[in-house]
Amino acid sequence: MTDKILLLSGDGIGPEIVGATERVIHALGHKYGYSYDLEHSLLGGCAIDADGDSLPQKTLELAKEADAILLGAVGGPRWDKVERAIRPERGLLRLRAELDLYCNLRPAVLFPALVNSSSLKSEIVSGLDLMIIRELTSGIYFGQPRGVEIREDGERYGYNTLTYTETEIERIVRSAFEIASKRSGRLCSVDKANVLEVTELWRDIVTEVSKDYPAISLEHMYVDNAAMQLVRDPKQFDVLVTSNMFGDILSDLAAMLTGSIGMLPSASLDDAAKGLFEPVHGSAPDIAGQNLANPIATILSLSMMLKYSLKEPDLAEKIEQAISTVLDAGLRTADISLADESTVGTDEMTTAIIDAMK
Repeated sequence: MTDKILLLSGDGIGPEIVGATERVIHALGHKYGYSYDLEHSLLGGCAIDADGDSLPQKTLELAKEADAILLGAVGGPRWDKVERAIRPERGLLRLRAELDLYCNLRPAVLFPALVNSSSLKSEIVSGLDLMIIRELTSGIYFGQPRGVEIREDGERYGYNTLTYTETEIERIVRSAFEIASKRSGRLCSVDKANVLEVTELWRDIVTEVSKDYPAISLEHMYVDNAAMQLVRDPKQFDVLVTSNMFGDILSDLAAMLTGSIGMLPSASLDDAAKGLFEPVHGSAPDIAGQNLANPIATILSLSMMLKYSLKEPDLAEKIEQAISTVLDAGLRTADISLADESTVGTDEMTTAIIDAMK
């Protein structure tokens, strides 16, 4: 069977890191006979420039037809003054909503070779392997009403609405319990139930669903404490599940535990495990086009695609082993290098990873 993969390079360093990952896909075909069909389309600022909309209809149609989607990154200062409804980030939010990609998986795994690149002491992060599960299609990023208005007295005020239905909470929580059951059997649900009624509902539903998973050890934690605990003792966690905004913040915090945000992949899945796969980092326009970007997070996103959507776990394992081999050999991009280490660029790192795939 041939897998249909849609590539959305996006903005900034997106074309470089997606281009690097496309090279890895071709290598999978050459080395292991992997059968694939690639399509390319526009999303984000580049789509605004070309079509006047950050999510063109053609892109949405191709996304619906694809078996899986790989995204680079969207956004950058040049589109900050564009009408809010069509800004690059809104296009990505719309794509997630249109495809109902509600389950966002953000693993934070520290490769042994990078233990000294973490911002925390090695004894705190060595062996780190945790999974943050973020609800992705509801919450404050989508809630209505929202806006910026001017009061009668002339003062401006802004407002956003944090909303969740019982169904939206239950489905992401069940996904988290299922994933926890395939790992160590520990789940931490993160909320702010002491001050936010909507997350009080979240906690109630998590507790109700937990009755269907008696083998899973469940813990509840307020988000502010969870942030502190992630930098105090991150290995106490295995799987964390939380709302859209909390997950956005905590997963970026977790990125620094692994040495660099350039090391973190993600998957956004629907009920059928069809997904959008992308690095957690942004478009980094300051280094775009300079062969400086770390491609590993995007290549690891391909690995997640092969594992979760395309049912090719053996190929995913080959990619991860190759990355580990390259890091063990001492190759570093600038974001994961120490002061006394030499660095390689995007192209060189990608070539080394392809050469290490056996």
